Amino acid sequence: MANATTGPLAGVKVLDLSRFIAGPLCAQILADFGAEVVKLERPGGEDSRHHGPYYRDESIYMFLYHRNKYDASLDTRHPEALGILERLIEWADVVVENYRPGTIEKMGIGYERMKELNPDIILVSISGFGQTGPDSRRALFDAISQASSGLMSMTGEPDGKPTLSGTYIADYTTGYQGAIGALMAILHRERTGEGQLVDIASFDTMFSALGIRLMSELMLGQDMPRSGSRDLLTAPVNVYEAADGPIYIQAGTASLFPRLCEVMKRPELADDPRFGSVEGRMAHQEYLEGEIGAWAATLTTDEIARVLDDAGVPYAKVASVAEVARSPQIAARDMIVESEHPELGMIRMPGNPVKLEKTPPTVRKAPPRVGEDNEYVYRTILGMSGEDVARLREAGAI
Repeated sequence: MANATTGPLAGVKVLDLSRFIAGPLCAQILADFGAEVVKLERPGGEDSRHHGPYYRDESIYMFLYHRNKYDASLDTRHPEALGILERLIEWADVVVENYRPGTIEKMGIGYERMKELNPDIILVSISGFGQTGPDSRRALFDAISQASSGLMSMTGEPDGKPTLSGTYIADYTTGYQGAIGALMAILHRERTGEGQLVDIASFDTMFSALGIRLMSELMLGQDMPRSGSRDLLTAPVNVYEAADGPIYIQAGTASLFPRLCEVMKRPELADDPRFGSVEGRMAHQEYLEGEIGAWAATLTTDEIARVLDDAGVPYAKVASVAEVARSPQIAARDMIVESEHPELGMIRMPGNPVKLEKTPPTVRKAPPRVGEDNEYVYRTILGMSGEDVARLREAGAI
């Protein structure tokens, strides 16, 4: 049994009651830095365990958000479940849940009850629209957050339909914010002895990430249209088709545009007064992009990369997931980690992007199967006898 004995959160005990992405990711971040995390799920496994694709009959979805956790199964509708939940809440320092607001109250373990059981408990409640407001009881998934927050309206080509992000950006952002909230609450409790409720809403996190478009609306009353792959504030910036594939070139500033013109052997573009300011280049984006596109089409992405590197012009080949996963930079940054599972073999997963010099994140335990750690959780943490655990198993409670 791998115990969480190192890391800045060593000794912090976390009960993970969450499902899907945002809550489990929040708890995994805490686990990566040493917290002892117990994930509780129904005996048949949470819904995401039944989403493909699969590796050896196990959803690879689960490999993303559950490493370094102990997994215990519990049917929360079983008559003995409430007593078990209460004992785990007494054990925990932090509880993470992402049910719809009001659900844990119906289960008998709302925040007020948690404080009775454990006065300095920290409850991280992750939900769609938060614990307050007229929409607080609405159901939400990632796509709903993107649509309702304004993110979808600003994603896509100007003359196309609003478009979802290519990944679950709302869930990931909300998971990160949940972890930040948990850390702030842990720090406050260490200083004062007080626990607290951490209320994280997916809708809030996406709204807070709208950036300059939101500020344009708040301060200027202007709604900035979708811009596709162009930059909102500078030009020329876009994706161009080289002879062997797409490449993104960022040459929108006063210093970068002349460098690109020199590389293209088109110094007259840099000298043209029409393009001497950001405003001028923004007004003539179509023309400039046509000139850059015609130049890029005559070269390969490698050839363009070499000359732009030498000139100090930012660029990126538009990489596929397969290409970036195999890149030397990903390897150098330890952004793919491995863990040996006793039944599934070697599991490869995304690494943690937070790099701490003294207390880096670690992978101590592979993502567990449902109920894999029942003996540890029920007998070691809660002190149940082997007979009690066997009885609960026979009754279908775990």
